Amino acid sequence: MSQNTGDEPESRAATQLEAFGLSAYAARTFVALVSLGDGTAQDVSDVSEVPRTRVYDAAAELRDRGLVDVQHSSPRRFVAISAETAGRRFKQDYVHRANELTDALDSLEPKTLSSEQRGVWTVTGRETITERLLSFIEEATDEIVYMTVEALLCETLTDALRAASDRGVMIRVAGMSPAATAEIRQSIPNAEPFDSLWDWSDMPAGRLSMIDQEKTLASVLVAEDGTEPPGHRDETAIWGTGETNSLVMVLKAIFTWQLDGNRDE
Repeated sequence: MSQNTGDEPESRAATQLEAFGLSAYAARTFVALVSLGDGTAQDVSDVSEVPRTRVYDAAAELRDRGLVDVQHSSPRRFVAISAETAGRRFKQDYVHRANELTDALDSLEPKTLSSEQRGVWTVTGRETITERLLSFIEEATDEIVYMTVEALLCETLTDALRAASDRGVMIRVAGMSPAATAEIRQSIPNAEPFDSLWDWSDMPAGRLSMIDQEKTLASVLVAEDGTEPPGHRDETAIWGTGETNSLVMVLKAIFTWQLDGNRDE
């Protein structure tokens, strides 16, 4: 497999196996055996970057993980479990580890969580920001104000907003293109668009949200590096929680005159 590039299935499979905790030699040995069906140490070495003498240690590691069976012939032969079985086994292991981690972290959290995080916090990366925003949306009980550029309007967030609307939370949206606004209105019929002070699409802004007037998040789009085209952007955000949090107070003041009339209605 010495000629493989990172995009080839052998290389991708080995990379994922290493991510699940296998050594590099064990990952390459397993990939080789899957492609061969079964084989000797020499067979594995011939199609992989694993020295023949190291195949035995790699096979022992795989056997201990239940991924390879050994035939005690001369020479010894090895056979890998099926790709479907391996995938199911690793998935079960991943879920188990994730549950163990969640249980352990839950036991470390304070028994009584503060309703306010003092100061303004920074988070970077689109997926991480989306996760933070999703947690805010899922905790909403009264009102969600959400402004975003169309590129950041993903199905996951739309589903979360719709679920919030279904449980009685008022959804107010602005700053999107007409097409994105129409998409929101179609998915969330009760969502109320409002006019923004800014033309959001003409700014490097990403998204701006206020949840229950006590949780806020504001993000901007930034170039990943100086060599990337302007269209390739990353995202960074600041957030704060609590009625007396400085970011919450500023954004609440900005939105008040725009939204109070609608709330009074």
